[in-house]
Amino acid sequence: MATMRCNSLFSSVALTSFMLAGIAPVAEAASTEDSEIRLLRAEMSQMRRDMQQQIVTLKHQLAKSDATSTRGHMGQAAGHGRNAMHVADGNYDPNVQFGEQEPLKKIAPLSGVGTPPSDRGDTMSWKDFKAATASDEEVRVGGMIVGFPKGRFTVASEDGAYGFSVGLSFHEDFGGFLGGGQRAGNSNGDFGGFTENARRIRIPFTFRYKDWVANVTPDLGAGNVDGNSTDQGLYEANLNYTGFRNTILTVGYFQPRVTEEDSESSNDFEMMERPAITDAVRKIAAGDARFSFGGLHYEKRWWIASYFTGQTYGDRKGNTSSTSNSTSYYSGVGNSQTGTTFRAAGRPYVSKDIDVHVGISAISAFKVKETCTDSSAGSTCKRSYGLSQSPEVNLTSTNLVSATIGNASSIWSAGPELGFRWKKMVLKGEYYNIGVNRGNNPGSLGAEGLKTVHMQGYYGSANYTIFGKGREYNIKEGAFGAPGVEHEFDPSRGHWGALEITGRYSVTDFSDVSADIRGGRQTVWSGGINWYPNRHFRFMLDFNHFIVSRTSSEGGNTMSSWNEHGRDGNSFAARVQAAF
Repeated sequence: MATMRCNSLFSSVALTSFMLAGIAPVAEAASTEDSEIRLLRAEMSQMRRDMQQQIVTLKHQLAKSDATSTRGHMGQAAGHGRNAMHVADGNYDPNVQFGEQEPLKKIAPLSGVGTPPSDRGDTMSWKDFKAATASDEEVRVGGMIVGFPKGRFTVASEDGAYGFSVGLSFHEDFGGFLGGGQRAGNSNGDFGGFTENARRIRIPFTFRYKDWVANVTPDLGAGNVDGNSTDQGLYEANLNYTGFRNTILTVGYFQPRVTEEDSESSNDFEMMERPAITDAVRKIAAGDARFSFGGLHYEKRWWIASYFTGQTYGDRKGNTSSTSNSTSYYSGVGNSQTGTTFRAAGRPYVSKDIDVHVGISAISAFKVKETCTDSSAGSTCKRSYGLSQSPEVNLTSTNLVSATIGNASSIWSAGPELGFRWKKMVLKGEYYNIGVNRGNNPGSLGAEGLKTVHMQGYYGSANYTIFGKGREYNIKEGAFGAPGVEHEFDPSRGHWGALEITGRYSVTDFSDVSADIRGGRQTVWSGGINWYPNRHFRFMLDFNHFIVSRTSSEGGNTMSSWNEHGRDGNSFAARVQAAF
């Protein structure tokens, strides 16, 4: 190709020389004494010498290029996807280039090696985005970059200022319950022998302009029942600014980070579900698709975040109004909830083999949402708060521990986080106390109307990576991440991906006898094994044994018909996961 282009250039040079040679006699015929003609002749002579020098230089370039190609082909111009030749010493025109812009392919041979992509829109600064794009598999075509930074499909402008990426977080669960039959007098509940559920089907869309990032992530799962319209909605829709160092400022529907478990991506969980207590805490004023305004900042040794929060996406969808006898009535959420979250974490000791994590999380709904019921006699509005949790497996719609606290004015929770990593072993634990303040309408519950209800829970877990890279600390989440795949699954080469085992002990207590609330106490022993053939896929198998004390109707609580006398049982569940 280069030889053909050089021959074409030589022909152009020869034609130009011929034309210049033809002009000279005409100029001489006009007047040999004319000074302008003499000047023109001198200029043409100089041009001819320059042309000849250029031909010599080009021949030298071509010869050296041919010699170089036999040793290893042409080098590529850095960052421009353009074939560039080494140029010989001597005078030459730097604007003369061989070849046309061609797609630059950069293959990442270990693209399936690493940790799973997040289940959320990946919010990075412009600087980090360019670095991630430069380090992963990519193709550059026409000034655009098409690649998979951090394992997620991305199209970006050459400077990374404009970017669009789309991902996938898919969790399909299947399994059932053994030995979970009801005790005398209890209803059976939803504890089938075998069932399945699309736990998460999230499709994160991320739009970028420099340090401004918008995330929109629909979720077609998000619940316990396949196909339930209430479980098909929005996971996040938010605007972020990342222009400050290691800082992400967010406004919109978001999952505020609170508790260590909730700060992790669900693609990184040790078990299929969070401990019940951390799930209950996050729902107070955080959780999925919660309107949020705030930010987080991280460094290698510490992490901090705080958000002001409002209603959850879809809270007002059932609001209606009506008129009867010239009187207007209203039903639905009459006054939305507002609250705040705070989390701070640090690493007081870090070494190659050891990581120590300490932290604290706090959350508060300082105004509980008000719900109104429309009736022929008028609208009745109240503020109450209900808590309920499954036995830490989402293959049932039956929650064995539950409590409803009426006359609730505010809710809060706080507790410590502890974590410790030694080589490939990770130990974690958290404790939280939940307080529900009552008293905005003391007469409705008599003397108990002013008494604060206290509930609590905690968990401890242990995890060990058998093969693969052990779990490490993720400084951007202030939490431990998933194990890393060092070699993709390839039995012919003795590569098996990554494998880990995990165990957990969890207690959730929704009873406060002094306040006449008996929502039950749930204890769950769990064990699991997780296999990662590569960074994009995971297979999980969990066993849970749960023991639950009875729920009762004291203090305005609604008694559970399937847990009047307490019950225990076992569950086996498996999950297939895809993450991009």
